[in-house]
Amino acid sequence: MTEQTIEFRYDTQLLIEGENLDEDEIFDYISEHFEGDSLLAVGDEDLIKIHFHTNEPWKILEYGRSLGEIYDIVVEDMDRQSRGLKG
Repeated sequence: MTEQTIEFRYDTQLLIEGENLDEDEIFDYISEHFEGDSLLAVGDEDLIKIHFHTNEPWKILEYGRSLGEIYDIVVEDMDRQSRGLKG
């Protein structure tokens, strides 16, 4: 059996609650400043949901916190999941 290599290990999801949030600006900032893939940044000026695969989830959390309150944080280890282990 061939082991699958995952380029970006952590599936990182969070909600950002704040004021005057702009999903396009947030998407662009994450794209330009953090390595990863599968980025989604959706919502409105008060609440944005982020979904991002990265090797440095703490950086995404720090960025989100700089914009407002973060909650419903999920960081799953996709490498562990691919090996059948609890992520």
